[in-house]
Parts: sequence; structure tokens; C-alpha cells
Amino acid sequence: MLGILGGGQLARMLALAAAPLGVKALVVDNAADACAGQVAPLVVADWTDYAALEQFAAQVDVVTFDFENVPAETAQRLAQKVAVFPAPRALAVAQDRLAEKTLFRECGLRTPEFMAVDTRADLDQALATVGAPAILKTRRLGYDGKGQFRLRALDDADAAWATLGSQAAAHGLILEAFVPFERELSVIAVRGRDGEFRTWPLTQNWHTDGVLSLSLAPAPDIDALQERATQLARTLAERLDYVGVFALELFVKDGELLGNEMAPRVHNSGHWTIEGALTSQFENHVRAVLGLPLGDTSARGLSAMFNWIGELPDAAPVLHAVDAHWHDYGKLPRAGRKVGHATVCAPDSLRMVERLGGIAHALNRDQQADPAVRELE
Repeated sequence: MLGILGGGQLARMLALAAAPLGVKALVVDNAADACAGQVAPLVVADWTDYAALEQFAAQVDVVTFDFENVPAETAQRLAQKVAVFPAPRALAVAQDRLAEKTLFRECGLRTPEFMAVDTRADLDQALATVGAPAILKTRRLGYDGKGQFRLRALDDADAAWATLGSQAAAHGLILEAFVPFERELSVIAVRGRDGEFRTWPLTQNWHTDGVLSLSLAPAPDIDALQERATQLARTLAERLDYVGVFALELFVKDGELLGNEMAPRVHNSGHWTIEGALTSQFENHVRAVLGLPLGDTSARGLSAMFNWIGELPDAAPVLHAVDAHWHDYGKLPRAGRKVGHATVCAPDSLRMVERLGGIAHALNRDQQADPAVRELE
């Protein structure tokens, strides 16, 4: 039995990937309407309800995560009762942007300049060192563009502090130099309990308002970067004794990779692997945490993934298209909420441009698809 902390769409897809392997899933979430509960049994409990969590632990063989904001203390308590992968230490590092960036540099991965910010005076000092433009972020609990303020000039310091300063005492802040990057890539990697390590081809990503909008894999013209990204991901995984799937988000600047963030879980930019790879990120995560052999991570061809935010568009253009795949997460519409995705697959760039452009035009999503189309043409 696979136990999953968090009941969102990632848990939903993990449970669906586990079923063909003969593995049942049990999900814990503090929301009774968590969408993973539509495909697997759901335990509704708060992350500090340790009695309920101990009962959950007694029913499963291994525990994993749907999202990285599960309290590290909860993970540590569960680890005393049942195997937990990835280990709580990896979770704790990925929850703190300062610890994460520090680890990146220790592993040989360059990052944008950064400094810790705990007070208003710290912000002034950090700006004097890092410069502007820059991004002030919460060290913890921020994702999909949340908990961030972009400072375009030094004069924005007061507005940035007014927005995020109240969180400095509880969670700490970090100021990061803004990077005028050329491309945004992610490498999805998996490491087994026996140390076996694999990566999927590099994925190119485009964001809107801090949320993933479109992914293309394999990213065009990445032969020179794939080996370096794989090496960096392996070093991080071995340093953390990591087990399971994780994503390493990267910027490309002047042909060099810079570390942005690490997600200690299956990742939005890896959803294309469900139809576009020989083994999906979800299946390989289940295999890894249960100690099963890892599957082949090769791409079947080209894949492009549209992310649906807020509400689902009309499914018909996707369902009518060749080798296009629709995913409805079973969530109620809400501004900024990830409610589904669609993946378009093709054997080559010419047919990908045709299929991607046709679907985008039918959905009135030409602007969303344009960046990938330009990369492929």
C-alpha cells in the first residue's frame, strides 16, 4: 500500500499510475474534497493530527508526498513508524529557498546572486549587494509565483517590504538577483532505493504570472546541456540520498545552466511523460519508493503540454485531434487553480507544429502555443 501525503492532482496521478502495478494508494489531506479522493481512499486529517497519521502509517508500506509544504515535523514523525521517501531531510531543504540555493552551490550548480533578508535593514543591504532588478521571496511556503515581489529598481524596497515584510519573522525572506535568461528548462529525475538514477529529456517551459503555461519535450537544441543537467541532478540526489522523482528547474544564460528551484516530488513540467515517455514520472516514482526496478525514461517522440489554469476549456478540439490527450483533475474552477492539462504528441517537429497550432487555434490559445511553435519552426 502506497501512502500519499497531500490529495491534489499529483496524488491523483500517482494513484492512477500505481494501480496497473497492483499497488493500492491511501491518501491523506486536510480537505474533504481533495481531488485524489475521487480515485483512491481519502483520510481527512490535519498535518498535526498525529493520532490519525499514526493510524494512516499503520496501513501503508511506504509514504510519499504530493506537495512539498507538508510540515517537516510531520514527515519526521511518520518516518519513525514507516518508510518515508523522499527522506524528510530532502523535504526540509526544498522547503527553504536559502538552504536550497546554498546546496545548489555546494553541488557545483551556479545560481543567481542571493542574500537572506530578515529585517528592513537587511533588505537595503541585500539590494546594495545584489542590485536591482531583483526578486524578494519568502524562504518557505511559496510556489507558482506566490510569496514573491519583483523589485524593478531600488526605490521599490518600501513596497516590497510592505508586501512581504510581515512574513520575515516567521519564515525569513531571500532576495535573488533577476536573471534575464534565454530559456527556462527543467530536468525531471528519478533515483531508486538502490541508487539507480535516470532522467527524462530536458523540458522547456513557459510561464504566465508565475504559473506554468506550456511545456515542450524534448527541448530543442539541448544536446550540450542534457549531460550537464543530468550530472547536476545526480549530484543533488546523491547528496540528499534522495529516493523518488524530483524536478530541478533551471535557467539558461549565455549557454550556462543556473539553478532556480528544486521540487521534491513529481512535477507539473513532467506531465508530458504520461503519454510521451516509455515510463511516466508517476509510474517511476511509485517504482522508486517501493524499491522496484526503474522504467525506461526515453521519449517516444515530441510532446507539448498545455496547462489549464482557473477553468477548463472546451475538450472537443483536443479529443478530436490526433495523438492528443485530455486530463481533467476533477476540481472546481477557481482563479489561479490548476484544473487540468492536455498533452499533444507527434513523431517530429513538422507534425507537432501542425497539431499544436491546430488545437491552439481551435481553443483560441494561439498566444499560449506560440513560444513552442517558434522554437520548432
